[in-house]
Amino acid sequence: MNEELEILQGAVAAVVYQNYDNGYAVLKLNCGGGITVTVVGTIPLPVVGERLMVTGKWSNHSNFGRQFEAEFLERMLPQSALEIQSYLSSRAIKGIGPVMAARIVEHFGDQTLLVLERDPEKLALVPGISLEKARTFGAEFRRQAGMRQLMEFFALHQLPTELAVRAYKLYGEQTVELLYDDPYLLMDEGLDAPFNAVDRFAISLGVAGDDPRRIEAGVLFELSYNLTGGHTFLPRAKLVAATAQLLTVEAEQVDEGIRRLHEGERLICQALADIDVVYLPHIHEAEVYTAYRLLKLAQWPHPEPENIERLLRKVEAECEVQYSEQQRSAIRSAAGSGVLIITGGPGTGKTTIVKGILSLLGHMQLRCVLAAPTGRAAKRLTEVTGEEASTIHRLLEAGIDPNTGRMIFNRDEDQPLKADAIIVDEMSMVDVQLLNSLLRAIPQNKRLILVGDPDQLPPVGPGFPFGDMLRSNMLPTVRLTDIFRQARESLIVMNAHRINAGELPELRRVDKDFFFMRRNTEEALTQLICDLCSTRLPGRMGIPADQIQVLSPTRKGPAGTVQLNKLLQKVLNPPSPGKKERQHGDFSFREGDRVMQIRNNYDILWKKTDGSAVGAGVFNGDIGSITAIDPQAETVTVVFDDREAEYDFSMLNELEPAYAMTVHKSQGSEYRAVILVAFSGSPYLLSRSVLYTAVTRARELLIVTGREDVVATMVANSKRSRRYTGLKLRLQGRGGE
Repeated sequence: MNEELEILQGAVAAVVYQNYDNGYAVLKLNCGGGITVTVVGTIPLPVVGERLMVTGKWSNHSNFGRQFEAEFLERMLPQSALEIQSYLSSRAIKGIGPVMAARIVEHFGDQTLLVLERDPEKLALVPGISLEKARTFGAEFRRQAGMRQLMEFFALHQLPTELAVRAYKLYGEQTVELLYDDPYLLMDEGLDAPFNAVDRFAISLGVAGDDPRRIEAGVLFELSYNLTGGHTFLPRAKLVAATAQLLTVEAEQVDEGIRRLHEGERLICQALADIDVVYLPHIHEAEVYTAYRLLKLAQWPHPEPENIERLLRKVEAECEVQYSEQQRSAIRSAAGSGVLIITGGPGTGKTTIVKGILSLLGHMQLRCVLAAPTGRAAKRLTEVTGEEASTIHRLLEAGIDPNTGRMIFNRDEDQPLKADAIIVDEMSMVDVQLLNSLLRAIPQNKRLILVGDPDQLPPVGPGFPFGDMLRSNMLPTVRLTDIFRQARESLIVMNAHRINAGELPELRRVDKDFFFMRRNTEEALTQLICDLCSTRLPGRMGIPADQIQVLSPTRKGPAGTVQLNKLLQKVLNPPSPGKKERQHGDFSFREGDRVMQIRNNYDILWKKTDGSAVGAGVFNGDIGSITAIDPQAETVTVVFDDREAEYDFSMLNELEPAYAMTVHKSQGSEYRAVILVAFSGSPYLLSRSVLYTAVTRARELLIVTGREDVVATMVANSKRSRRYTGLKLRLQGRGGE
């Protein structure tokens, strides 16, 4: 291999592969004279027809042979009319295909790109191009040129190239200038770049270790980072110590940085329960407002109807059920409460109560709406109640602010919800920010009914409002403890309660709905899981593979979801000549794959598969299947139940294979059959709450696979990570100043 750097020039003949996340690409470079070279490296958004000057060195790949590894890159626009036509024909500019490209180049020749950049209105002289289209093409051409330059700048400084897209959207052509002035802008909301990468970038630009900008950025990073651990605030002393250690600066310098940020209203410092604490402003506002509105709603008078007993008898007849005293009390409380909390474990009748409340409030001529935190939870709520439920985000009409790119809710104080009562299920999954947004959309004289199980895993986001509300003892609450006879006949339900009480589940008992299958090696374990999903459960028990969900506490390791998804894909959806694929990261998405949306996206357009409606928004936890992959259009089509959505290849980081998923991702969902992996993993993940949550996801069948000692470890590990939250104290009137 020649270690000396060489320079190649030529036009891109073909793009073999590109990773939109990190800018890595494999392309064919036509160097002239009939010589075509394979070039690999960080080459953001390569386009057929564009000219490149590439500096790098040769290497020999064991599978792909001789190739040129790019280290530095200079872009040159296509020069000849033929090259320009090839460039535009590759759909480098949205809306321009081969036919239109030929027309444009025929008209303007080798001046085409100059026209696009400087005088795009002239494109309207070409048949089929309106003045509006011409301006759009010009704007897109300039945007892409600026974007590529910015991506190359980011790649040079080892910043994620996909970050360049978001930065350009916010700051446009001024991005580089602004970043030289303050590199830590990359950590602002909407960009959310990793601190370590930004800090490395800042230091490369000459920012000193004790620069006030760096210290303030470190403080804000620590607070933001701890939101992912569920904390709404940090004690000031902990924040100072953590930031000083992170930045290797003196504690006094950090404390001074906190003071400056407080004076600039970029964070909130206050005393809470005699402890000095620090909040990010938007989290502080959310927590304070949540406490205020919950108490106000609870205080609003809602007299019981005089005929409440007759109405309750009518509800029992209508629902064909004889309510227990606990259930009857809960339903009755809904008539006379502004806020009502209903809590209990599996088999205690929460769903039966919700159906009864819906019936009672209907007889009182009150309009009810049902909501849940995730799409899967909302779908399940619809199935068990017979009434339409939506996600909280959809209920609040979530969208994206086109100016900032940030999420907004169209339902708020000015545009409140048109409902008399709002019932929210799976409340344990709701963080303080989402609850705050919901409360802003509920008028003062309406009812809010919150249903959940506090022993499930806490929300991914900051706070644990459901637990805080229960612990405050300040809001009307019905705690369900009775397990009904039908539920007692289920070993799934009884084992769930045993686990929650700190007792080992009955693993040796063979029952119709709960089995333990011991496997002591990773190979035997994964083989069993593949066999159960592909042949044993579908063949012997009539449970289709798409109604079986494999759950694991962890993503990593041989028994983690990453590896299990690859193994399950091989047996459930193997490659074939008729199936198209698209490699993304270390997973190859294939037509027929089961996939899951892993973040809320309010911009994705969808249409009903029957053509009856269109809409926008696919949400975290939605599960669908890939029905088509179009390499030419660079799109992947996914069907979520009865909705069909189209993803650009650049959006594949929003999807994950879903043959196996983590227990955390499964929360709020219910599956006909669950296979739970009990093997090795982090002590943090091998916990009682993880085991309890996993067991309660199964509706008809639960199979635990792995080792008994791991199950015992999980039951014994009752520790929950402590969350710094102030909602309980604020509900109790001890919120501080």
